Amino acid sequence: MGSELGSGLTSLFVVTLVAAVAPVVVGLLGRLRVPQVVVLLVGGVIVGPHVLGLADPDSIALLSNVGLGFLFLLAGYELELSLFRQRAGGLAVTGWLVSAALAAAVVGGLAALGVVRAFLPVALGLTTTALGTLLPILRDNDMLRGRFAPYVLAAGAVGEFLPVVAIAILLGSYGRFVGLFSLVGMGLFALLLAVALPRLVRGRRISRILSEGEDATSQLTLRWTIALLLLLLVVASDFGLDVVLGAFVAGVVLRHWAPGNIQGLERKLDTIGYGFFIPIFFVSSGMGLAVESIAKAPARLFLFFFLLLIVRGLPTLLVYRNALPWARRFELVFIVSTALPVLVALTTIGLETGKMLPENAAALVGAGALSVLVYPSLAVSVDHRNRARRGR
Repeated sequence: MGSELGSGLTSLFVVTLVAAVAPVVVGLLGRLRVPQVVVLLVGGVIVGPHVLGLADPDSIALLSNVGLGFLFLLAGYELELSLFRQRAGGLAVTGWLVSAALAAAVVGGLAALGVVRAFLPVALGLTTTALGTLLPILRDNDMLRGRFAPYVLAAGAVGEFLPVVAIAILLGSYGRFVGLFSLVGMGLFALLLAVALPRLVRGRRISRILSEGEDATSQLTLRWTIALLLLLLVVASDFGLDVVLGAFVAGVVLRHWAPGNIQGLERKLDTIGYGFFIPIFFVSSGMGLAVESIAKAPARLFLFFFLLLIVRGLPTLLVYRNALPWARRFELVFIVSTALPVLVALTTIGLETGKMLPENAAALVGAGALSVLVYPSLAVSVDHRNRARRGR
């Protein structure tokens, strides 16, 4: 027991050290504009079992899953459901459906050639967008502004949420019918929470207790928010669904019931999520990358990297042609082509079921990591160029 605890603490220390060093590295790299997420992933590879062996991902698996939960909680919280009653939401869904059809055709061809064994996980992976990963990058570069913001948030949310729904139905542990039934049950439970919690909070006595305790040592609102997140993670897990879905739903529910000082709660969630749990998830993901498989077949990684752009990004130019000017559509291409967290979930499922080749799993996650390194940086460069042009 003592040795296991010591090993877990050592791994946690190494991971948190990587997380602390990452912003310093980003600052030293300066104009290269390397996203912090990439530094965390590379740091995880270096300290993980495939390189230096300083940390064991299994010993921090629970904290990593909570970090993944926080990532999608914050992504779900950013989502304004009213977007889907607007043009931005309709175009986002259309764009994802076009990507899904294109992914089916492309991956079907790869499967026929024997390059891919797991058709569904790979095809779904090519339709994902890492909104949770993108949010800090977009915020830091002031790219969530004006009429462009709803299109970015809607496209990102759809690219994150619909693949997770598809995972629940098509790749669930207990079959497709049970997966669909579980998804409906999860939705009804979330709807019940969304209706019941605001009514509970409106009670004078409860409201007073929450408002008095939200900034005191009890941190009452924050504790209830974390309890809500963990509750929906547990429910999603018990329903046989991915924890990503539970976390995303928790963020959506939280947006509708969060009491008291909303801005204060957002700052606290950012502090806990981005300050501790989310970096652990990314470092742990890097530790799990089978770099030797990527080294043996680097062409697969670059194939998936470019397919993310072709399948997920290029349809944007057509779908949004009447909604956004060319420069903005070009920017959105790189934003929606960025993928990673859902890719990690998909490859995990593919490996557990034995349907996905290990080299494809490593290459797909590696392509996601490379997309996080390259595509947001290109989007930021396009945005800066557009601003400079408008400022002339």
